[in-house]
Amino acid sequence: MHDIRAIRENPAAFDAALARRGLSSMASEVLAVDEARRARILAAETAQAAQNAASKQVGAAKAKGDDAEFERLRALVAEKKAEIAALTAEADAEDVKLRDLLLRIPNLPLDTVPEGKDEADNVEIRRWGTPRAFDFAPKEHFDIAGVQPGMDFATAAKLSGSRFVVLRGAVIRVHRALAQFMLDTHITDHGLTETWTPVLVKEEAMYGTNQLPKFAEDSYQTTNGWWLVPTSEVTLTNTVAGDLLDEGQLPIRMTAHTQCFRSEAGSAGRDTTGMLRQHQFEKVEMVSITTPETSLAEHDRMTKCAEAILEKLGLPYRTVVLCSGDMGFGATKTHDLEVWLPGQNTYREISSVSVCGDFQARRMNARFRPAGGGKPEFVHTLNGSGLAVGRCLIAVLENGQQADGSVDLPAALHPYLGGKTRISATGTME
Repeated sequence: MHDIRAIRENPAAFDAALARRGLSSMASEVLAVDEARRARILAAETAQAAQNAASKQVGAAKAKGDDAEFERLRALVAEKKAEIAALTAEADAEDVKLRDLLLRIPNLPLDTVPEGKDEADNVEIRRWGTPRAFDFAPKEHFDIAGVQPGMDFATAAKLSGSRFVVLRGAVIRVHRALAQFMLDTHITDHGLTETWTPVLVKEEAMYGTNQLPKFAEDSYQTTNGWWLVPTSEVTLTNTVAGDLLDEGQLPIRMTAHTQCFRSEAGSAGRDTTGMLRQHQFEKVEMVSITTPETSLAEHDRMTKCAEAILEKLGLPYRTVVLCSGDMGFGATKTHDLEVWLPGQNTYREISSVSVCGDFQARRMNARFRPAGGGKPEFVHTLNGSGLAVGRCLIAVLENGQQADGSVDLPAALHPYLGGKTRISATGTME
């Protein structure tokens, strides 16, 4: 959420930042609601002062036996009391309107974020690995012979409908090994604290990490008001909601492996074949809570943590900075990692690592006490996939496929597979 004081102080800069996202100016609308709220608060305070003054005079009029003045003052006190109640209710209504408006405005891009309208304007900053030269036409994951026995879309459709999959045998074993490998790497090599969290959360948690109110249709809600998390960013970040931390406790670095749920409401017709875009999937998430001064360095660190997973698996990838028009709602800067998928002959997103500044912290009221003293400040929050397990499975299968339909698996996974190194053309682990 945005600091209303910053908008008051420089509305032109606020609108200019929104324009970089391709959005219309909103400062005047925000400030009009803010002014209406402040005017009613001032009027209520003025009425309160008049009520207090009249209340003090009531006793004096009574003592003097001035019944007319006593009745006038008593009526004035009652009138001001009613006026205060009405003005306070109006101020509260304007406050709700202002908060709802601010909650629906996305974060502002940093000045260093490249200009652009969509993914075509994203800027590549590095590339790792060389896509393999196949001596046959590489297939997409769901068409590889050795994969097909373990990737069942028909049964999933019978159980749940489209955009679900049943995984079996060797394929699910590799999927499980990937998640374990990612967690172990982040814990041992990167110093993240493994955390296990619920996948059902209260509404305020979804507000805290900006899934609500704007993106309600993209998530699932239960009949009793819980929400299924679209990612454990929601739970990990909200662990500090409402907290006042000491600066010495920062940075807090967490990782979690969870089920994730997305309705994919805005993606009709996209990636409907295979398991690239599912309603239910798994991710190993990374979340950091930092001071404002260290958040950009932490952003680079988290990006390297995600990149390390791909490098250990030998998967070619590229890292891009998202342009101002392609960033997610809560981000102020984002790095995307795109892994090479030979079956599609292109790079596809496998991780987004974002720094959110104090945008989420304001929504959650998460602050820290500076070590040198002074007023509490809002923390900065960061999140990123480390990685999306299903998409990583796709990349492993497609990059390791052989002409006979078997799949050679990355050496980093062999210890997690009991020494097995490949999926045979018939779908068994060898």
